[in-house]
Amino acid sequence: MKKVFEAEGMFYKYKEKTVKLRENDRLVHRQEGPTELWWKLKEAVKGKRVRIIAYEVEE
Repeated sequence: MKKVFEAEGMFYKYKEKTVKLRENDRLVHRQEGPTELWWKLKEAVKGKRVRIIAYEVEE
């Protein structure tokens, strides 16, 4: 096996925002999307057969 890609960071952004509409009504806006790191990974593995293992990094 040959190493194709190695990086550390957040691959996907996720944001939640609660908006109060009326007295007891609330609406949750969710926003998510890929980061630049995600696109770099995608380009590195395009057309290759790979095994991807992800580890959670302690903050």
